[in-house]
Amino acid sequence: MRGSLFSALHRATQRGPSIVSLRNGREISCSAWGQSNNQLTSQITSTRCVSRAAIINNDNTGVSRRFSSRPEKKSMLRLHAVTLKHSDYEDELDEARWDVPEEETHLDPTDRRKMEEEEEATWWLYDGTQESRDVLAAMRKEEAQKARWIKNSSPPVRVSEIDERGRAYGRGSRKSAQARVWIQPGEGEVVVNRQDFLTLFPREYHREHILGPLVASQTCGKFDVTAVVKGGGLTGQAGAIRLGLARALEKYNPDYRPPMKRHGFLTRDARMVERKKVGRVKARKSPQWVRR
Repeated sequence: MRGSLFSALHRATQRGPSIVSLRNGREISCSAWGQSNNQLTSQITSTRCVSRAAIINNDNTGVSRRFSSRPEKKSMLRLHAVTLKHSDYEDELDEARWDVPEEETHLDPTDRRKMEEEEEATWWLYDGTQESRDVLAAMRKEEAQKARWIKNSSPPVRVSEIDERGRAYGRGSRKSAQARVWIQPGEGEVVVNRQDFLTLFPREYHREHILGPLVASQTCGKFDVTAVVKGGGLTGQAGAIRLGLARALEKYNPDYRPPMKRHGFLTRDARMVERKKVGRVKARKSPQWVRR
């Protein structure tokens, strides 16, 4: 910048007495070009902003001419706005030095590694066209769907659910019977509706049906069972108690789940009594056919 200003002042002095008018109203006389460069430099750099100047030539006619910043005039003098204290005064400035670098997006190392792997796997497919972008979008959608399938197929994390009294609770149902079952560490006593289950269920089949989850999980004699059941008959109540007992054991210790699941003790039996049909004795039974 300084060299350009000196060149302009030199050309102005060759044409005759001239004055350089700066933007802040100050004027620098260049009639005596023989003065030292340091003195001339002090006159130029004493201004706070040297952004634009115009050379005014005084010829014999006495008419002053001001050079504007229009591009069609070749004798234009244009000075860029820079700070004179801390700046580079070279004429040709490298624009790349003044470019502000874009902020880099800081990614998680795992995400960055996945992005790099995806770019390596699909570099041959992307050529900048709309078709390639559509194919990449379809591939990403398929990968996301596979990831969701894998996540949904993974088994849920099961934890123990024990109350402040050290009990685990399970609810079961069968036909129209509803049962609520609590278990806690004990000697293997089973109480149903405040009665011994041997008294309430006289049939051996119903007793074995109720104790099935304890046999499958190998916990016979380790838990006291308390159940409250209502509705239905003995078969329905026995099935409801068995389901509630299996669910309570699972909540007490999730490790008991696999053997009980294999035997079907955690599956609710959806079989119900079929309704009677019109013209039939029961749901399926027909009346005796008489010829005459």
